[in-house]
Order: sequence, then C-alpha cells, then structure tokens
Amino acid sequence: MNKAGRQDFIKNMVREERIGRQADIQAILEKNGIFVTQTTLSRDLREIGLVKVYENGKSFYAITEDETERSFTQLLADYAYKVERASFILVLHSDLGEAALMANIIDAEKPDTILGTVAGADTLLVICRDEAAAKQVEEEIALFLEE
Repeated sequence: MNKAGRQDFIKNMVREERIGRQADIQAILEKNGIFVTQTTLSRDLREIGLVKVYENGKSFYAITEDETERSFTQLLADYAYKVERASFILVLHSDLGEAALMANIIDAEKPDTILGTVAGADTLLVICRDEAAAKQVEEEIALFLEE
C-alpha cells in the first residue's frame, strides 16, 4: 500500500474508533497487513493532522481537518481561556492537558507570524516573529475569546 492509501486508512480508523496510543494504531495497521516503522507512523500522523484530544480524563487521536474552515486563532480560542503578551512572546492559558493540543494546532498551520511553541500542562508559550506579529495574533485570539 502506498503512503496516500495508508494515510487514508489511518484517517478512517481514527474516525471510527477512539485510539489513544500510536502503538495501538500500529497494531491495527499490522493486523491489516500494513507494516510501518514508528518513525513513519509519527510522520503520517503529523501529515494527516492528527491531534490528541482529552475528554473525560482520557486522550485519543482526532483529525483536525474537520476544522479547516476555521482559522487557527479560532481553534486556539476553543481551548485557551486567557492570552497575555510579553514583547514577542504570547502566553496562552488553558485547562490541564490542552496546551499540547494548542501547540499541535499551531504546528499544523505553520503561520509565518509564529516561530515555535513550548507546551506545558496548562500553559503554552508562543514565540512570535516580532512584537507586531505577537500583537496581531493576540488580538485575533482575544476577539474569539470575547464571543
């Protein structure tokens, strides 16, 4: 099976059931005769846009593509309850376990205004290209937080 077919198989698998670990995804692939290394699987998950979702104390993979109509700042506002800016760095506060999810949203989008992120348990540091970029992203997120 080629890469596109394998990734489609993974998407369907994740849509049909809640899978919490890469090892579980790999085991299901192998049961279906699809053998990949852990490195290849990690790359596939990143390219597909899978993120970890936390619900009722359990985590599982979900596909972010269902949210493509919404901007990444709208998606961040779904998880952040507060955004603060210090020069070119943003600090997003979220519930426990959601900072990594917000980092994944940014990583999948790869906006020019953001250089990188560092996720803690409930806080995400967003390193922006400059102060103007930080202000722009902060204002966009704040707009959606007010809704």
